[in-house]
Amino acid sequence: MASFVIEGGHRLEGDIYPQGAKNEVLQIICATLLTAEEVTVHRVPDILDVNNLIQLMRDMGSIVKKVGIDSYSFQAANIDLNYLQSDEFVKRSASLRGSIMLVGPMVARFGKAFTPKPGGDKIGRRRLDTHFIGIQNLGAEFSYNGNQRTYEITANKLRGTYMLLDEASVTGTANIVMAAVLAEGTTTIYNAACEPYIQQLCHMLNSMGAHISGIASNLLTIQGVKELHGTEHTVLPDMIEVGSFIGMAAMTQSNLTIKNVSYENLGIIPNSFSRLGIHLEQRGDDIFVPAQESYQIESFMDGSIMTIADAPWPGLTPDLLSVMLVVATQAKGSVLIHQKMFESRLFFVDKLIDMGAQIILCDPHRAVVIGHNRQMHLRGGNMTSPDIRAGIALLIAAMSADGISRIHNIEQIDRGYQDIEGRLNALGARITRI
Repeated sequence: MASFVIEGGHRLEGDIYPQGAKNEVLQIICATLLTAEEVTVHRVPDILDVNNLIQLMRDMGSIVKKVGIDSYSFQAANIDLNYLQSDEFVKRSASLRGSIMLVGPMVARFGKAFTPKPGGDKIGRRRLDTHFIGIQNLGAEFSYNGNQRTYEITANKLRGTYMLLDEASVTGTANIVMAAVLAEGTTTIYNAACEPYIQQLCHMLNSMGAHISGIASNLLTIQGVKELHGTEHTVLPDMIEVGSFIGMAAMTQSNLTIKNVSYENLGIIPNSFSRLGIHLEQRGDDIFVPAQESYQIESFMDGSIMTIADAPWPGLTPDLLSVMLVVATQAKGSVLIHQKMFESRLFFVDKLIDMGAQIILCDPHRAVVIGHNRQMHLRGGNMTSPDIRAGIALLIAAMSADGISRIHNIEQIDRGYQDIEGRLNALGARITRI
């Protein structure tokens, strides 16, 4: 198990480029299974979750080539269906949350898929009902193997239908869309997720020959086709990393320019940080965050305490609430952070309280942060990263704290952030991996 040792109190200065979006590229790689032709993907981040999925694709029989610094080609012409029933496949895919999105493409193209109960972050219950019910609506049958703890999904022929999703699940929508593009007839998906990741997936599928309309809305209509062909696709910058860098600049009182952020795809993220009092400047497709001695949390128009909550797109992504909570600890004023979607994601705040933050954890979903206004600095601490987003939030806290901090289990951070210490040390941070 690796750890970070962080010397706090150092300001950052310079430009930083966000990596490709993790949540998008996991969908895109799975979608390459829908064709026997070559698909080339650019801006692929060099992070643990993505690398594990790429290796899983190789093990399944897909020909994967690295064709550039961050570009890969995938050709799924000869997939080994027997491998999907092996203990090795079950073990590898169980540790990778994104492997659930193999189901839609596999059952659509090959009429068969296997998936274990997926792994990933320990941030609370994540239902698979939306995935399974949607694919069942298209005509697939599910059976559960209690000994192997795997699901087998089979379908002689998928047929389009109308469906109203019980929740606007991003990965659920992606899975159903990938299954529906090769289904016979028309599929209508209402209450579909419409995050930029889903929009990008739909655009790529259309470039492969699919017929998807309603992109960027919560009502998708898919006219099934018999086959798809190869294409070339460029992944968006990671909006979660962009938000993490905004929070990092505010907490460390740094002048930081975040380059090539695809500003039009950030949605409400810049405005949400502005509500915490953080000044941002859009400069073309860059964001400049000036050094601020202090920042004050806004109140609602009636004077009541500000509430920041997650919501399906175009609402605020839940992946940034951990970062915003940390940023609020040094603001002037108070804020209620309401994490609606996952019931265990706020449990890392006890580590911030040990560092000197004033936080009241009301219940598994809500925390009140009372800002220090920099009158009381956070103290260095010894902590363990429970998940990707809590891990980056703890790193931000440590970078702004007095003294030395240690963060263990940083493999969680590596799952979502590429060479994070190298990129930050180049800007003036003091982070050592041991």
